[in-house]
Amino acid sequence: APLSPQEHEKPPAIANGELRINGKGKKLRKPRTIYSSLQLQALNQRFQQTQYLALPERAELAAQLGLTQTQVKIWFQNKRSKYKKIMKQG
Repeated sequence: APLSPQEHEKPPAIANGELRINGKGKKLRKPRTIYSSLQLQALNQRFQQTQYLALPERAELAAQLGLTQTQVKIWFQNKRSKYKKIMKQG
């Protein structure tokens, strides 16, 4: 069956974690992720081993912890910048 016009519209664009709805600039932000202590423990432990994850490692870690790869990626980004800030202060 041919697709109706609504069906092949692109999903809303996601820019820096904000869900933009129909280009009117009305931003619907995704709620902030709350990580469980178990997830944080695993993420912090992994960060101590390595500050950068390869794609398969990220996929595996996300799957283990029940997070999306994007959540893992952003957690590592945030952790790295926090870590650098602390290192700069000495």
